[in-house]
Amino acid sequence: MVFDCFGAGQRITQETFGGRDWRSAPELAGDMFASLPVVRQLHELMWYLTEALKLDEARRLHPKLRAALDETDALAGGGPGDLRGLDVEAYRMRIVPLLRTASEMARSRVAGRRPDHSGARLIGRRMRGADLRGASFRGALLIGADLRDADLRRADFTGADMRGTDLRGANLEGSIFLTASQLRAAVTGADHP
Repeated sequence: MVFDCFGAGQRITQETFGGRDWRSAPELAGDMFASLPVVRQLHELMWYLTEALKLDEARRLHPKLRAALDETDALAGGGPGDLRGLDVEAYRMRIVPLLRTASEMARSRVAGRRPDHSGARLIGRRMRGADLRGASFRGALLIGADLRDADLRRADFTGADMRGTDLRGANLEGSIFLTASQLRAAVTGADHP
């Protein structure tokens, strides 16, 4: 299992609770445990927004992306009561269309067919050496898929489950929304024969 808090744990401890933690101040445990999933989701959104700002093709969206990043950061900096009262899923649904548009703008520059595997069940699928430039794997189940030597330039991996996905030799240059935890869950290199 691979987990990434996107820095939410550190922020909650250092900022929200002023350097105190639940071990040294057990009375904070309930508020800290309730705050973590909210701040983690907000920090994940901040990561996606920051990555979207790196997409030159989405330049005309950059002002909206920056504004969303600032707003999300402000929400993540709220107090325990503010965080507990935040409907983070509703907030996410406001941001997702902006991220989707940025991805589509970046992927539209890829010539030819751009496969749409959004939400697909590709568990164990053999796609070795496939031309998947500009593909969408948003929310796809790629568990154990064979993508060795595949061309995945400008492919969107938002929320894809990549546990055991074989990416050895794959071209991931310019891939979109591919997180470090997704790469850690995949088979990527010399540590796998």
